[in-house]
Amino acid sequence: MIDITFIFKEKEFFIQVFYMSDIHIVLVEPQGPINVGSVCRVMMNFGFKALRLVNPCPAYHSLEARRMALKAESILSDAAIFPTLADAVADCHLIFGTTRRFGKYREDFLSPESAVRQIWSQPPGIRTAFVFGREDRGLHTAELDLCHFFVTIGTDPAYPSLNLSHAVALILYGLKTVENTYPHPETQPIAMPAESRDIELMFQHMRRTLLDIDYLDEQNPDHILRAFRRLWGRGGLTGREVRILQGLWNRIDWMAGQLKKGSP
Repeated sequence: MIDITFIFKEKEFFIQVFYMSDIHIVLVEPQGPINVGSVCRVMMNFGFKALRLVNPCPAYHSLEARRMALKAESILSDAAIFPTLADAVADCHLIFGTTRRFGKYREDFLSPESAVRQIWSQPPGIRTAFVFGREDRGLHTAELDLCHFFVTIGTDPAYPSLNLSHAVALILYGLKTVENTYPHPETQPIAMPAESRDIELMFQHMRRTLLDIDYLDEQNPDHILRAFRRLWGRGGLTGREVRILQGLWNRIDWMAGQLKKGSP
């Protein structure tokens, strides 16, 4: 007979490896070294080590930051630095942007719990990024365009703004709670999602093609493109689907070129 306890322990081990190695915390232009150090400390509290910083403040590795990080200084020292958010998430398959602002282009928000369930439905081995914006202005709309889902944390309307490290702590607590509570579902033959860099190249090609055939408004082409981003972001695109769409734009490019030449 098979030892059921052994299988459960194997699943627990698998879950821990999946979450700890494949989930990345991304801070966009953090303005204060104390906040950066606090995030490192929170990450170590919950067992996460992958930190990516986008154009951080010059003092992000200062004595102030290291003192706040305490035993998590290694996370600070090993943090990967990137010039833009697109570079920081280029190799990620699933990207969550955190925001508390509502309005145009900011719809279909997930709670932290729903975000965790979304990760739970993915195949093992995907790289996931949770993106946190500037302390005073959050994430720009163009940066949210790179995210597949928006996550907002319910707070009291009297003071809705959370400290950066507190927001990170709530997300990581949700991940850790699920990891400790539920065994991972049986492995299913789910296709691996496409990496962000490939999706962005496809969208850039799509933008050029649809502008060329006058489908998009030249004055505001991103309005319709954002609708497509939300549409495909909810379902996720695999590498094969991205290649199919690239083939479609190539075909449209060719046909548009023939029409311009006056060919039948």
